[in-house]
Amino acid sequence: MSFTSITHTCQYNEEDGTMRMYLRGRPVVLHGPSDQDGLDPAKVAPPPQNKLKLEWVYGYRGKDCRSNLYLLPTGEIVYFVASVVVLFNVEEQCQRHYTGHTDDVKCLAVHPNKLIVASGQCAGHDRVDARPHVRVWNSVSLATLAVLGAGQAERGIWAVAFSRADGGSLLAAIHDAPDHVISVWDWQRSDKGHCLAETKCSVDTVVAVEFHPLDRNQIVTCGKNHIAFWTLDQTNVLYKRMGIFEARDKPKYVTCLAFNHNGDVLSGDSSGNLTVWGRGTNTVQRLVRAVHDGPVFSVACLKHGAVLSAGGKDGRIVMFDADVNPTGLENVIEGHYGGVRVLAEGRGSQLYVGTTKNCILHGDLELGFSPAVLGHVEEVWGLAAHPSLAWFASAGWDRLLQLWDALSHSTVWSKDIEERAQCVSWSADGAVLAVGCLSGRWLVLDPHSRDVLAQHQDGSEPIQTIQYSPDNKMVALGSRDNFIYIYRVEDNGARYSRLGKCLGHSSYITHLDWSEDSQYIRSNSGDYELLFWNAMTCRQVTSPSSLRDAAWASNTCPITFTTVGVWPENADGTDINSCARSRDGRLAATGDDFGKVKLYAYPVTQPKSLCHAYGGHSSHVTCVRFTQDGARLLSAGGLDTSLMQWLVD
Repeated sequence: MSFTSITHTCQYNEEDGTMRMYLRGRPVVLHGPSDQDGLDPAKVAPPPQNKLKLEWVYGYRGKDCRSNLYLLPTGEIVYFVASVVVLFNVEEQCQRHYTGHTDDVKCLAVHPNKLIVASGQCAGHDRVDARPHVRVWNSVSLATLAVLGAGQAERGIWAVAFSRADGGSLLAAIHDAPDHVISVWDWQRSDKGHCLAETKCSVDTVVAVEFHPLDRNQIVTCGKNHIAFWTLDQTNVLYKRMGIFEARDKPKYVTCLAFNHNGDVLSGDSSGNLTVWGRGTNTVQRLVRAVHDGPVFSVACLKHGAVLSAGGKDGRIVMFDADVNPTGLENVIEGHYGGVRVLAEGRGSQLYVGTTKNCILHGDLELGFSPAVLGHVEEVWGLAAHPSLAWFASAGWDRLLQLWDALSHSTVWSKDIEERAQCVSWSADGAVLAVGCLSGRWLVLDPHSRDVLAQHQDGSEPIQTIQYSPDNKMVALGSRDNFIYIYRVEDNGARYSRLGKCLGHSSYITHLDWSEDSQYIRSNSGDYELLFWNAMTCRQVTSPSSLRDAAWASNTCPITFTTVGVWPENADGTDINSCARSRDGRLAATGDDFGKVKLYAYPVTQPKSLCHAYGGHSSHVTCVRFTQDGARLLSAGGLDTSLMQWLVD
């Protein structure tokens, strides 16, 4: 969290009560209310007294990361999404968060003492603040113990592992670089970690690294076309022996690693095979062919010696005995959850399963699996809080429309709407839910039955924003085709008839708001215009000063007189993706292109306004919305696929 001071070229004209603001050199004239006292643009407005506290993170990154789900002795599972490492107690339904990272977390490892965790991140927006590095931290206190490798990795840290035979004094990391570097650290050294060894690992992609659990200073890595067995000698030099496959059995990728109780290495590969490598050798001791249709994404050796393998494509989890003979016990996860990305042993016979569609399931092989975490799989832009209940809806490019309960932190339902969604909105009374899609189509659904009540097509470009009028008699849709389409709402939101379209913007519509009396609309566009419209006639109100005293039902338009101060100096007009005002009119929040959620005191009329800024998202924050009671703020993280829920303190 930080205070952010904002200054930019703004001129306030006291005579006509207008603020002239420049966005990318273009002047935007904003009319203040007629009772506005004189403004001094040089004065700095203080931040709000309220602050945000991260309460819940929805989502999991299983789509393109591996080895990122573990059970801790606290009963919490630990995993990550965006730049947050989540500690989630599924039974007690409570979450804690490690928020030390500044950009996408890509890998995770748990120390043999099951207390300490290491997590690695990729390079971020801020060149200095978000360099790739590994953080070692205490999973009970969440205190950071060491920060390793900042400035050494080019693009990111792909895999981390603690040593096991010596009690965990060393840490290995794989850096994403053209030659995929492996480094070994004495992470407890008082100088915050000391690099013992570093060497080029492979020109091919490396996907996993593990220390041998029984043999000191033995490390195994694997990836594209290879498995490699490393020795760290007394002088801290790393030596490598490549695993030797028979020509016909050499896989495109060795995808995962585990160790059985004898100390043999088990590997899974992209051909669906399991390979046993004799302890201390680089030769195949046993090959079990075609265990899976498609790649093996996870191999796990359980406490009682059994071996599990999991398919990234076929979704099967297969149990073997300690000698890798099939036991006949297996299960398959339902296809809509994706394939299996990672297995984690739970208590008793319980398993946790991370999937390639960003879900975490829990259960066992006998009884099957149910979801503990559901999330979006592709970019998420649509977010809307119910006008009277603690519900909110999200929609994304993965064609999923999801309804959530902010109090129980759970999914009420998830529906495939068979269209890539860009925005979502509740009717004024909360009776229906409208979704705008990338194709220009928009759908209206009943939130209880999930039935589609109406569907319409306006243009062939994305519907960027949908807003119902406060009296619920009209709905306005802003499109990427530069038009605003206005419909009359009938049958409690089940039927729609088009009133017309608003022509006048010279770029795509980004945001719109209704006046409290449902007579007028204001809109922002991609070229930083603020225009006003008579909703019944669909005509532009060419004299903006005539609406200077209009009361607006929302403030989703970031380019308005009451949000001048949310724009940083030299802002590109597209830096701020979303803006929201709390229902009591005391707070404003924004989501921006730099992964930040910001909280301001509303109205934000001073060009220099201080705010509280929060990280957590690792991509552009595409939408922010306050819940109906103003007690929480919701944010959607675009490409990071996460939704975050913040308590307003």
